Amino acid sequence: MAGKEDNQETPKTTSRNPRTTVRSIDTYAAQCDKCLKWRIIDTETEFEEIRSRMLEEPFVCEQKVGVSCDDPADIEYNASRTWVMDKPGIPRTPEGFRRSLVLRKDFSKMDAYYITPTGKKLRTRNEIAAFLETDPRYKDISISDFNFTSPKVMEDTIPADAVRKSPATGNGNKKMKITKDAA
Repeated sequence: MAGKEDNQETPKTTSRNPRTTVRSIDTYAAQCDKCLKWRIIDTETEFEEIRSRMLEEPFVCEQKVGVSCDDPADIEYNASRTWVMDKPGIPRTPEGFRRSLVLRKDFSKMDAYYITPTGKKLRTRNEIAAFLETDPRYKDISISDFNFTSPKVMEDTIPADAVRKSPATGNGNKKMKITKDAA
């Protein structure tokens, strides 16, 4: 990644096998603001804490115990896996809830959902508001604590054999076809 703005984002990776039915995060990482090396973040909770504070407190190697900018990178940004970049400043998921990100089969984007403490999947802000209103245990949680912004899929890491949909031309259901002449 080049440039100051790029290193402010943090990646997540998904399985490289395009035949896998569920493509979810398998590794969390953050890029050091000083040396630009990628560091693996051990847990989703720790990653969310880093991401939520990224604008006020950029990630640096020293935030990991026993790690410095002199150490080799934990992971390299390359096409050995599909990378996605989460926006910095997305609020940390409220305790008991889980933010779920799933990569679409065509690698076009990730869909964000929230899983409630009871296991229910919530897909919209309206569903979250209704859930919070019906249970007094969650009266202290605000709808603003939930963000459906999905991470950006990094085009240069999408598998070459991924079946991609054509750009929006009125019908998003059409698959992109390549003719002999175009190839």
